[in-house]
Amino acid sequence: MYASLTLSVWLTLLLAIPASGLIVRIFMLQHDCGHGSLFRSRRMNSIVGAACSLVTLTPFAYWRRLHARHHASWNNLDGRGVPADFFSDCLTLAEYRGLGPMARRVYRVTHHPALVHLLLPPVVFILLYRLPFDTPAICRRERLSVALLDLSLVCVFAGLVARMGWADVALVHLPALALAAIVGIWLFSVQHRFEDSQWARTRDWKFEHASLHGASYLKLPRVLQWFSGNIGLHHVHHLRPGVPNYRLQACHDACGQVTDHATILTLGDALRAPSYALWDEVRCRMIPIASALPVESD
Repeated sequence: MYASLTLSVWLTLLLAIPASGLIVRIFMLQHDCGHGSLFRSRRMNSIVGAACSLVTLTPFAYWRRLHARHHASWNNLDGRGVPADFFSDCLTLAEYRGLGPMARRVYRVTHHPALVHLLLPPVVFILLYRLPFDTPAICRRERLSVALLDLSLVCVFAGLVARMGWADVALVHLPALALAAIVGIWLFSVQHRFEDSQWARTRDWKFEHASLHGASYLKLPRVLQWFSGNIGLHHVHHLRPGVPNYRLQACHDACGQVTDHATILTLGDALRAPSYALWDEVRCRMIPIASALPVESD
């Protein structure tokens, strides 16, 4: 991409598309390291996971704890409120209708697909992850991981700016990082908040059912499946988080008596999924906020 700047800025921006795909794939490798599944060695998982942070801008130890909380409470209506799960959380239809007019407007704005899936992701990965938000003071290793990554990024980008100039560095890195953040958040969100996604209260929440129907089997074209590290097989990942990304497809194929019951999403379904932001407990399905508007008094 740096070399292409001598030919055309538009070529550089075009190359940001495959570059963002590679960033997403590296994030999925970091994700597996967080689960301790990419390597047998715990130390190697930690080393590689931390190294991936230099590309994904995501502090490894800090993100690992937040993601573990997601795996403890996904699609559990009584386990909502985890800040890192904002992109997959939702209100129930009854809760939304019980809000005051201003609160409903705020929810509509904060859960609008343009904000959640286009504007916020780059802010989260490029800026918010520079701070150890939602990290208790006793979690010193996590706070240290954030500080060390920030220091490393300052050194890396200071060197690049000194060599290439700030404008070239911005043109090469910002579009790819922003697009990777958008795609990554979309992948994470739509596999838990789609029309047929199933949510339950703790008393009714069952691990296997939540894996097969509260997480989706997102069938992607083969090239996108490679770039996304097979994370579309999200039902298998939630059933067995210790399975590395390169074994997910084989596990799905070998365990058809279980995985054939998974909720399947096509790419088209996933592109429509960001509009589903409310859980209708009566009809047991996700609905768009617009579906709740006719009964509102505001």
